[in-house]
Amino acid sequence: MPIKTGAEYIQSLRGRNMKVYLFGELVKEPVDHPMIRPSINAVAETYDLAVKESELASAKSSITDLQVNRFLHIAESAEDLVNQNKMQRKLGQLTGTCFQRCVGMDALNSLYSVTYEIDEKYKTPYHKRLVEFIKMIQKENFVIGGAMTDPKGDRSKAPSEQEDPDVFLHVVEKNDKGIVVRGAKAHQTGCINSHWIIFMPTLRLQENDKDYAVVGAIPADAPGLTYIYGRQSCDTRSMEDGDIDAGNAKFAGQEALMIFDNVFVPWDKVFMFGEYEFASMLVERFTCYHRRSYVCKTGLGDVLIGAAAAIADYNGIPNVSHIRDKLVEMTHLNETIYAAGIASSHQAHKTKSGVWLNDDMLANVCKHNVTRYPYEIGRLAQDIAGGLVVTLPSEKDLKNPETGPLLKKYLRGRKGVNVEDRMRILRLIENMTLGRNAVGYLTESMHGAGSPQAQRIQIARQMQLEYKKKLAKNLANINDNSEAGYEQSDYFQRVFKLSKK
Repeated sequence: MPIKTGAEYIQSLRGRNMKVYLFGELVKEPVDHPMIRPSINAVAETYDLAVKESELASAKSSITDLQVNRFLHIAESAEDLVNQNKMQRKLGQLTGTCFQRCVGMDALNSLYSVTYEIDEKYKTPYHKRLVEFIKMIQKENFVIGGAMTDPKGDRSKAPSEQEDPDVFLHVVEKNDKGIVVRGAKAHQTGCINSHWIIFMPTLRLQENDKDYAVVGAIPADAPGLTYIYGRQSCDTRSMEDGDIDAGNAKFAGQEALMIFDNVFVPWDKVFMFGEYEFASMLVERFTCYHRRSYVCKTGLGDVLIGAAAAIADYNGIPNVSHIRDKLVEMTHLNETIYAAGIASSHQAHKTKSGVWLNDDMLANVCKHNVTRYPYEIGRLAQDIAGGLVVTLPSEKDLKNPETGPLLKKYLRGRKGVNVEDRMRILRLIENMTLGRNAVGYLTESMHGAGSPQAQRIQIARQMQLEYKKKLAKNLANINDNSEAGYEQSDYFQRVFKLSKK
């Protein structure tokens, strides 16, 4: 039976033979580990939202003719991409953390067009295989993890030039049944919480790197996979009694280092095998989708803005002018992120395969804003909250018969506000700006889907200075016979095309 609810999803993760290490020990059942469970809860919310708000979080698939979870849907229109963004913001609001499914969604959509174009050139069977895989996961309603980032080793050298070839995932064997891969994938969001993993190249490749030009799908509990769980700031608070100090006790993100030790992949799950010249296309299309997907951070921003407004109210200063001004600034920054991301989706175009791809320039602008604005929103939240964000005593002190009454006396805010409620909001602000969910809101905003320089490179490639110089010279009545660079980019063509509708 296909998975429907969050509870059914959690049950589907039980009893798998996974090799997961945390604090140097093998985890018997990840579902029941108190440090891992909050990240599982966040994924479960993606199932429950599809039940509660079907129009937002699910879509009719032309591949299976089923109503499927939007994270498994191949975008068939610009509206589909817009609805992805709206769903992502909603889930950010509901969880206050990374809900771990955007990578898989963006991997499926980017592979849909890239496999089509590889087949078009080489008459390979990749696209057909991918479609069959999509049929299976849509029918079963599985979680897909996308694994792109390799450890990389010496960044000045190509994969084939590395002293240790395993710092990039690569093919080590092939036979009539399939291939064997070895290497690792780093910073893998939600990998332990996935049912299937799709691994992909992490950068553009040359002919000498053919063994690294490989894409495939494997079960998350495939033999040869080892997961080493990543630490997060304040993560062990989820293992303590009580729920105040955790800040957000129910939801959290997840990252792990994945080790591939001679993992077998059957041919029907191989979607690229040596076509190195298509690696750059895959990376660029994936990042185009994924950088726009960072509108999810505006949902987290909504939570943090709400927490800042709540603590201002608890402190008795909700209408002080400089507090209101800071809340306005936080909102302005948050909506600026959302505007670029959703505009990128609105200006999508149809690829040869039929899948729709969002606008690349605006996707990179969206992600570049994300590398900056959440940090400023976090700074302003800390400013409004005050020093108690980092000096607040523990929940155990609040419940201690000796110290509890003292805390309730001296940590009061305005009349009528419960001290425990004030502590809870302060801990939430700490959680999102310094603690465990600062991973998903701040550091992931900086480095996920490419660090800031990656977006600047893409923006530079598309900024069309020659075209813009021509516009300026025309208005200044400068006779310039050069036509170089006068062609409009896809971005400008879509802008003008939309404006005429």
